Amino acid sequence: MIDLTGQNILVTGASRGIGKAIAQQLAACGAVVGIHYNTKIEEAQALSEELKNSKLFRADLSRPEEVKQLFQQATDCFQQVHAVVNNAGIAIESDPLGSDQEFIDNWEQTMKVNLSAVGFICKLAINHFLQKGGGRIVNISSRAAFRGDTHDFLAYAASKGGVVALTRSIARAYGKQRILAFDIAPGFTQTDMAQDFIEKYGESIVRDDIALNELTQPKDIAPMVAFLLSGLADHATGTSIDMNAGSYVH
Repeated sequence: MIDLTGQNILVTGASRGIGKAIAQQLAACGAVVGIHYNTKIEEAQALSEELKNSKLFRADLSRPEEVKQLFQQATDCFQQVHAVVNNAGIAIESDPLGSDQEFIDNWEQTMKVNLSAVGFICKLAINHFLQKGGGRIVNISSRAAFRGDTHDFLAYAASKGGVVALTRSIARAYGKQRILAFDIAPGFTQTDMAQDFIEKYGESIVRDDIALNELTQPKDIAPMVAFLLSGLADHATGTSIDMNAGSYVH
């Protein structure tokens, strides 16, 4: 069992899906988990009660002032944040065949949450880690960053590509200051958010795309996050780890 005892770890988008599974895994390994949520307060509260050793933090990540407040609340609460998992994200359509304004609005909203907020949290974490002697960041991107996505999710793919570049840049720039950064790129994962895709395109298109018999579950992603935060893989800083059931291999 990986031991994360003594670590305070902030997980964004932790009220459901992959973020929830990550929070559960980290808590099982002994960490104190900062559970970030936006609108899913009942789910977040239920998770916090389940994990016991956790704290709740609410923020709308599309608003920079709330992003800053989120990290400030976490540092005020924990005194030291040892690691951050940037998991929160949105997937809204950005179809180039739609109206110009709808495309622009959805593109900008996607970038605000999926890339700008991640970049700002990383910025705040770096400054904190420099004061505390180091820390670790795990960013959750997507296979879409590498193989692209469907025509109606151009913004999503572009935002996740930015997350990959951001992660690699942090790893190269701050490794000697003991700040490590890793990227995990899931493929299709069976979550509430992904259900919209299944309903639109059908589950068969997802199953036919993978090399395994079972769709990836959030619990399949979580152990890798714990491993990367354990200190056992620090020389993999800057890496992107594919977890997509063989649907994209590079």
